[in-house]
Amino acid sequence: METTRATLDVHPWKISTSTLDKTKRRLHESITSLGNGYMGMRGNFEEYYSADHHGGTYLAGVWYPDKTRVGWWKNGYPDYFGKVINAVNFIALDIFVNDTRVDLANCNYKDFYVELNMYDGILSRQFVVDLGNTQVKFSFERFISITKKELACITLQAEVLQGTAEIYVVSKLDSNVQNEDSNYGETFWQERNKEVSEKLSSLTTQTIENPFGIEQFVVTTSMTHNLKPKKIKKEPLFISNEFEFFLETGQTVRLEKEVLVITSRNVPEEKQIEQAQKLLQTYGTDFSTLKAEHSEAWHKRWELADVAITGDDKAQQGIRFNLFQLFSTYYGEDERLNIGPKGFTGEKYGGATYWDTEAFALPLYLALAEPSVPKNLLKYRYNQLPQAYYNADKQGLKGALYPMVTFNGIECHNEWEITFEEIHRNGAIAYAIYNYTNYTGDTSYLKKEGIEVLIAISRFWADRVHYSKRNKSYMIHGVTGPNEYENNVNNNWYTNKIASWVLQYTLDNYQKYEKEITISLPKMEQEKWQDIIDHMYFPVDEQLGIFVQHDTFLDKDLKTKDVLAKNELPLSQHWSWDRILRSCFIKQADVVQGLYFFGNHFSLEEKRRNFNFYEPMTLHESSLSASVHAILAAEIGEIDKALEMYERTARLDLDNYNNDTQDGLHITSMTGSWLAIVQGFAQMKTFDETLSFAPLLPKKWQSYAFHINYRHRLLFIKVSNEEVELHLNHGTPLTLEVYHKKYTLTDDLFVQTKNS
Repeated sequence: METTRATLDVHPWKISTSTLDKTKRRLHESITSLGNGYMGMRGNFEEYYSADHHGGTYLAGVWYPDKTRVGWWKNGYPDYFGKVINAVNFIALDIFVNDTRVDLANCNYKDFYVELNMYDGILSRQFVVDLGNTQVKFSFERFISITKKELACITLQAEVLQGTAEIYVVSKLDSNVQNEDSNYGETFWQERNKEVSEKLSSLTTQTIENPFGIEQFVVTTSMTHNLKPKKIKKEPLFISNEFEFFLETGQTVRLEKEVLVITSRNVPEEKQIEQAQKLLQTYGTDFSTLKAEHSEAWHKRWELADVAITGDDKAQQGIRFNLFQLFSTYYGEDERLNIGPKGFTGEKYGGATYWDTEAFALPLYLALAEPSVPKNLLKYRYNQLPQAYYNADKQGLKGALYPMVTFNGIECHNEWEITFEEIHRNGAIAYAIYNYTNYTGDTSYLKKEGIEVLIAISRFWADRVHYSKRNKSYMIHGVTGPNEYENNVNNNWYTNKIASWVLQYTLDNYQKYEKEITISLPKMEQEKWQDIIDHMYFPVDEQLGIFVQHDTFLDKDLKTKDVLAKNELPLSQHWSWDRILRSCFIKQADVVQGLYFFGNHFSLEEKRRNFNFYEPMTLHESSLSASVHAILAAEIGEIDKALEMYERTARLDLDNYNNDTQDGLHITSMTGSWLAIVQGFAQMKTFDETLSFAPLLPKKWQSYAFHINYRHRLLFIKVSNEEVELHLNHGTPLTLEVYHKKYTLTDDLFVQTKNS
């Protein structure tokens, strides 16, 4: 398995290396990605690089609907596959020294170093080009501002260490870009306008036409520099400002590049260049000031979000890396946006929204952001309710079916086992409403928009089940559960469980708030739902004492994963799909996912038996798997297994566990490291209107500490070998439980740690 362990330094606040490994360039580009929720990019070099790499710049909400291409069409297939598209390369700085092009794939260099400073939100790099009689040290810094969403800043400093250097720099805006994931060589941008001057050069492009009525996005990218260019060039989809410097030994020059990116999502085409000029005047061009403001904003984010671990620098680096990339992708300012599994770091999964957000991301944003942020995630789905009705109707079903993959609410995934069968995602949308309401205590969304969504989803489940006369039970056939290594199974336990739960949760809240709800739910329909709830079929095995993953799972040749050779893993990259589907090996939490969601429905012994049965067959080849297992392992007292699963989720990308980080980071699963600590080791639960903790401390760690927002209060929790500290930093006193004993937290509370 390819790994970055040998070349990435371990540091609590930095991702760095002094090695340029050509075989890992794509990997490091993913890991050193930057973003600000509005736009982002992979950690590409500013200068030309001729060896294998993946250049990528992406703009939130800008995408293209590509025609669905399948071997043969099936009724119900989506018409198009939506995907994020690579946008203008605005960091480009081609560099020539004494007529030699600087290209680290070919030229002689030394003292290479790259560093992502997560505390400040700055990516920096340096190296020395050695041309024999001439040596020039190049230093770069760049950031994408989290205080000024349209702004990115790049600096290049050249210092002549030896000899004489004629340095020529070509600063570019280049929209001659393609996507890597599909449509190789196809261009998605067409030029609309260019305006160039010594002060501000702008390139306006538009996405090409599509036959599906999806809007064509218009993007204007503008650049300005601290120095006057020698020459300005214009070519199709391209603008450059060119600079020339003559330096002797000991002399230094610094070029600063400020970029503004404006899209038609916010500003109409005819006003974009004018808006860029206004922003340039408003923002100013002082790089030091802009950098300080950006870094200070990151420091403020860290004050709330940081999880401090002592005794294990790798664990510390992992959680901070994940939090940094999460908040670089989404911080909740725009309710039209959601969280793509790759964020701004790659094109795999099309850059669209999955169920990951509701199942894994929402809990973190509930605790680490203002209440408006998770509420915006709920509004995102509510605003797409009409499209969910459309998706269900396309399958010939009533109610609403939320998509597996989407940009606008319409399903745009073109694999039948996902589009038609992985319908458990519908339950995650409803669970998010419960999670928000349960955590915040705010019922306002539930009683208005939320109940509409819940009823629509419940009507889908009521139509999707069928009644088995032979078993006198309701069943759900032909599904794919969370374990995507099995398709078209009957009675996936998790799917049946979440369907039944949605119906019950909807009924309970409709009846509780009926006088405050404007939507009507006929009595006959309520009775039908209750009958489904009362007679839902759940596959179980009494002898083993487990919930059976689906009807025929126990008929498989059951083996544990330790029989697999290392060169067979990841299984998805070595076995045929047919062989995988027939095997007992599990991609990710399935039954265990239900035990996690509905933890107050099951006894500790039920959790232990199911965990011990399924985890040895689970390969964790989905990035979403390890965190759920870490949480359950901690709860049942398997602290070493919990730590193993934490390390896997926290360093999934840094250590490239699944040999796919080169395609982009696993953004939505990055919440898993936080979940594993807060809901796993600290055992934070919010069932039944009660906030509770039962903290454990891994043997390798000396302590860990974190903040959470909870019902208008700010709490600080620190766990060491000796004691659990709880501090009420803001808000009114709170009654909570620690190790199942009630306390009233008015200021500070200290409880002796009980490790199992």
